[in-house]
Amino acid sequence: MSRTNDRLLLVDGRLVPGAGGAFETINPATEEVLGTAADASADDMDRAIAAARRAFDETGWATDHAFRARCLRQLREGLRRRADELRELTIKEVGAPRFLTFGAQLDAPVDDLAWFADLVEDYGWERDLGRAEPMGMPSHRRVVREAVGVVGAITPWNFPHQINLAKLGPALAAGNTVVLKPAPDTPWCAAVVGEVIAGETDIPPGVVNVVTSSDHALGARLTQDPRVDLVSFTGSTATGRNVMASAAGTLKRVFLELGGKSAFVVLDDADLRAACSYAAFAGITHAGQGCAITTRILVPRERHDEAVEITAGALAKLGAGDPQDDRTICGPVISARQRERIEGYLELAVKDGGAFACGGGRPEGRDRGFWIEPTLITGLTNDSRAAREEIFGPVLVILPHDGDDDAVRIANDSPYGLSGAVHGGDVERARGVAGRLRTGTVSVNGGVWYGADVPFGGYKQSGIGREMGVAGFEEYLETKSIAEGV
Repeated sequence: MSRTNDRLLLVDGRLVPGAGGAFETINPATEEVLGTAADASADDMDRAIAAARRAFDETGWATDHAFRARCLRQLREGLRRRADELRELTIKEVGAPRFLTFGAQLDAPVDDLAWFADLVEDYGWERDLGRAEPMGMPSHRRVVREAVGVVGAITPWNFPHQINLAKLGPALAAGNTVVLKPAPDTPWCAAVVGEVIAGETDIPPGVVNVVTSSDHALGARLTQDPRVDLVSFTGSTATGRNVMASAAGTLKRVFLELGGKSAFVVLDDADLRAACSYAAFAGITHAGQGCAITTRILVPRERHDEAVEITAGALAKLGAGDPQDDRTICGPVISARQRERIEGYLELAVKDGGAFACGGGRPEGRDRGFWIEPTLITGLTNDSRAAREEIFGPVLVILPHDGDDDAVRIANDSPYGLSGAVHGGDVERARGVAGRLRTGTVSVNGGVWYGADVPFGGYKQSGIGREMGVAGFEEYLETKSIAEGV
């Protein structure tokens, strides 16, 4: 039955119910039903793709740079006006700790829309190559950049505002039209963006379509449909492979931001207490539900036991808490299914000879909600599954190393290459180690690389392409070379 707090689809400029009815969205901290979201059908997705295609082919959206910049600023201001509502919604629907909503879970990605609006106005859309005589034919050459076309954006649940807007911002700035398919776990976060676009911006009908659905597989239609020119996907490496394979049928472009198993390298001249305490904080923020989170802690072998004691003590002190509390770092995981997946890895770790220096189960006194204790696993080698595979929970593995070369070897001995961190007393030495890590981003001594102007993405099986920054913007552009006879 429809409720007054239903969130609707945005298709061709109109907020409409889903042909599949509605589905519930759940508070992962309490298991409370928050309300419902529109459940799109295959026909709804087809209409959304058709609307995006028509808006790209038949309107001036792709060529009116000033208009696009104005619309992006309107979207930013509309979302800012609803910041209080969005903050509470994000805490409840995502399980995000309150403190994160003042950064990457809400405020930062909303504000970053201004950076993309500015980029529309400042970008060099055309480059003059001057006159030449190839094959004796006098010609004037220029290179222009223009939108790819229709973008299918498929996003996960862990940082929904960050990832939804990291796709919408550059895709729209570049002149594309978009069909956004968010994860079923966090439909409201995307649906509110649709509401703001429909009610508080001049973005034309069809330029943005938001299609929420309980069906994970509905996004696959974006990868297969020939009317879609590019698929931008963030999620697991396994699903990324499927996206790439499916897109091959129409040879459409893909951007893939995938999994990680990033290493936090502690050198032998680092302040061990500061480094391990920071690693504990970083590793369980938002219950470890971040692809770039550093979940392998590499410490000098001769100080391994001390590092375990420091890290376990920090994790125990941080604990798992109510995401509404300003002091909470580690909230719940998103769902019962995700909790069971994490528990499966904890069982595997024990079978492989690991032990829990801290955590290892569900916290006491939390009978409702999807909770896992902050956990530190010792006694494993880097070839164990818990040390190699992405767990996506508040679970850290600590591994010993025998110097800088060995630390680099262990860090790079991974199918992933998304992020990493190095802590050391000698900054030049730490920089040198960071330069040898085969990852897309690296933090040295607590440096933060996050920002609208910083390209983000991975090496190896962590993805293809970059999100954010000029490099991320250019993922959504085509290059056209033009020569005129003179």
